[in-house]
Amino acid sequence: MASLRLVFVLLGILIAVKTRDADNLSLQDTAKNLEPQFLLQNVEEAKKLVDAAYQYTRDRLAEKLKKKTIRPSELLVSFKQPVGKTRLHVKAAHYMVVTLDLLKEKLQDVFPQEFNITDVLSPSQIQTIYKATGCASQDFCAKECDETSPYRTITGECNNLRIPTLGASNRPYVRWLPQEYEDGISLPRGWTETKKYLGFPLPLVRAVSNDIVFFPNNNLTNDRFRSVLFMQWGQFLDHDMDFGPDVTTTLTFRKGIDCLKSCVKELPCYPIKIPPNDPTKKQFECIHFMRSAPACNGGYAIRNQINALTSFVDASMVYASEDKWSMDLRNFTSDLGLLRVNNRFTDRGLAFLPFGVPEGFEENCNITNTSLNIPCFLAGDNRASEMPGLTVLQTLFMREHNRLATELKRLNPQMTGEELYQEARKIVGAMIQKITYTEFIPAVLGDSTLPRYRGYNDSVDPRIASVFTNAFRFGHTLVRPTVSRLDSRYRVLRQNPLEKEFFTTWRFIYQGGIDPVLRGQIGIPAKQQRQDQIVVEALRDRLFQQESTTSGLDLPALNMQRGRDHGLPGYNAWRQLCGLSQPQNETQLGQVLQNPQLARKLIQHYGTPKNIDLWIGGVAEPLIRNARVGPLLACIFRKQFQNLRDGDRFWWENPGVFTPAQRQALSQASLPRIICDNTFIREIPQFIFRANQYPRNFVNCSTIPRLSLFRWKRPPQ
Repeated sequence: MASLRLVFVLLGILIAVKTRDADNLSLQDTAKNLEPQFLLQNVEEAKKLVDAAYQYTRDRLAEKLKKKTIRPSELLVSFKQPVGKTRLHVKAAHYMVVTLDLLKEKLQDVFPQEFNITDVLSPSQIQTIYKATGCASQDFCAKECDETSPYRTITGECNNLRIPTLGASNRPYVRWLPQEYEDGISLPRGWTETKKYLGFPLPLVRAVSNDIVFFPNNNLTNDRFRSVLFMQWGQFLDHDMDFGPDVTTTLTFRKGIDCLKSCVKELPCYPIKIPPNDPTKKQFECIHFMRSAPACNGGYAIRNQINALTSFVDASMVYASEDKWSMDLRNFTSDLGLLRVNNRFTDRGLAFLPFGVPEGFEENCNITNTSLNIPCFLAGDNRASEMPGLTVLQTLFMREHNRLATELKRLNPQMTGEELYQEARKIVGAMIQKITYTEFIPAVLGDSTLPRYRGYNDSVDPRIASVFTNAFRFGHTLVRPTVSRLDSRYRVLRQNPLEKEFFTTWRFIYQGGIDPVLRGQIGIPAKQQRQDQIVVEALRDRLFQQESTTSGLDLPALNMQRGRDHGLPGYNAWRQLCGLSQPQNETQLGQVLQNPQLARKLIQHYGTPKNIDLWIGGVAEPLIRNARVGPLLACIFRKQFQNLRDGDRFWWENPGVFTPAQRQALSQASLPRIICDNTFIREIPQFIFRANQYPRNFVNCSTIPRLSLFRWKRPPQ
């Protein structure tokens, strides 16, 4: 049967190259003579395989969610799905990937030597495939740029007028260092377990998590200087800047294997192998893991991933990063520029987010309490219901938008609903920028601060770097193992294990609204990041664990596996980029970490500092003075946040975005004031990301300066 197949493959290729002397052709000659029609036939074959895999996954997830018997890995897949236009971009990229795989397989049957398909196809052939898969059409700006508009586009397009797609949604991540893949193109480092890197095989990420990340949670140390809200703002901010969806299918394209039913390592399945004698998961073979969705990547063959969001700090988690989604969030029953609110429940008269999911997304919140059957909340990011603290901030800024739009209408009765919406959105974005850069980033970087703002520079690239998406997961080291709800005197009402709180929207409806959770974030200290207390077990071993399941996911292991999936180079390469020393052995690593025992553990796993995965190497470093990160992560964050600020034409301090009087007014904006204006909380700390003790560090809301909108009053027409 195999020999018959080989005959047909060879016959097809010979016909495709149309040559009388095909037997004497080399691999390169054969590939470069393939007819366009043959290439297009492979594109059509790839489309059928990809479409079938997509449909299978969607049907299976819908069935599992309907039965409410979903496992943690299935839950992760369900809310990491690309939706809207992102789905179209990812599907086109998959058509491209699978077409190249098909071509390689057919040529491999005739020429058994190892080769990269992109090395043997000509640039014009790759462009033929690129166009036929739909990838080429994803590269262009979707709209004409209005250079006079005072408002951002929802998609981030036209921020940079020279390169309108720079920083826009549904584009590849920028790379500060070239990707390092096992095959030079796509396969993650460590894919082949026996392959050695600098003389050493890469360790299983679960083994690193077990040996280095694990600690008994009864040893948890409170951060004396940071609140839970500090951690939560980091996640809220991250959801403004990047979302790398997983591949849209859990079915392997070629062999039709379900990645969530098997531990086979077959693209796009990239399972995390469980080491022998694992303390809690030895009965399992693997933790299921799907690769990140690919991007079309401008025709470059080396795999890159897609950022579904705008890169800019622009409140896209409130307003969305796609036009249709943003319209679904708006209230068009009046001409007041408001966002939609919940029409079934209120928070003692204040608005909840509306129920709903983005088009193409599956509802997964009602499985957390099957009797109450409360759906997910709808916001500008599809992760809004993942954690209670995140839902709180999403709700808070939806309310703030509506408060601002209402006040703007009172000041300017002549303003249309569109003007009210856009102006309120512009102010909310400025507030988030101001809070992030004057309060949050200094609390992260400590003495390692950003340089002073010098104005917009259209040559600065504001795109999110792939390495940043992995490094910014440092926030997982700050998460406590419980979620606390506090009363108006900041006393504990209830305290639940974190693993019982994921996607529990029903708790907001039936357990007191957002205020108790928000007071828990304000009045409870964050977890202290320490080298011997890296991540709590609720995230390290029980992530997304449901009542009906016995085991959860391992977030640190996912972080390290994701770094390999993205082709991120090892620890020393990033330290070199940052101008830091590159330890060559255990002794030097011990000096960098100021911890010989930790260095010994890392070398036992990785063999050399050069092989250490970025995430574990970054969070293992001792903290900079007054910071919550070490030198490597500080360097990455400084570079990214400076680029985001300096490469943003609509940055709130950029002359012409707001009037000088409006900028002066915005300088008074603060998170405490936003909380006072949109909740029933009346006592609050002025420095809200600090760890505060009630009542010593608290003041009445009446003492917190207000943002005056008088500077937005327009002259009568």
